[in-house]
Amino acid sequence: MIRKTFKNLNASEKLKALTQKYNIPFEYLSANRKMISKGVFIGLFIAFIPMPMQMLAVVAVIPFTRFNVPIALAMCWVSNPLTMPAMYYIEYLTGSFILGIQTTPVEMTLEWFGENIGNIFIPLYVGAAFYSVIVSSTAYYLINHLWRNSVKKDNNLRKNDRNKVKDKKEGDA
Repeated sequence: MIRKTFKNLNASEKLKALTQKYNIPFEYLSANRKMISKGVFIGLFIAFIPMPMQMLAVVAVIPFTRFNVPIALAMCWVSNPLTMPAMYYIEYLTGSFILGIQTTPVEMTLEWFGENIGNIFIPLYVGAAFYSVIVSSTAYYLINHLWRNSVKKDNNLRKNDRNKVKDKKEGDA
């Protein structure tokens, strides 16, 4: 269903007019399987990295690869002010586990972070790298799998509809 929505959006005359008016390459708004899955991958990969202005990081990737930019920007918002503390805490714990480092009790104060940034920096980014790779890769393959299944399902439905029409014509004759 979402695939059909993207397909209809891709054919929109308003979208084509917008891209021509502002001289935006149409590939950045393209809604096919590869562009959507790459956009989800890039957006989620960057979303799990603890850094300010993640959306600018998505824009910085544009010259190196083609992907659906609005989807990537939307995926960046997985880490928003409500989810960031929990995400980064889990990344810190995971990074500490991977490195075999003893965790320090975390206090949610700027003073504590200022005093302990040296202790949490490396485990936090090791955990961030772990989750960035795992979550974005899983989402990439999941999008591809669901998209292909949707195409197969639509093709089977069309095939069945053609067979019913064919059978009806043969039955009428």
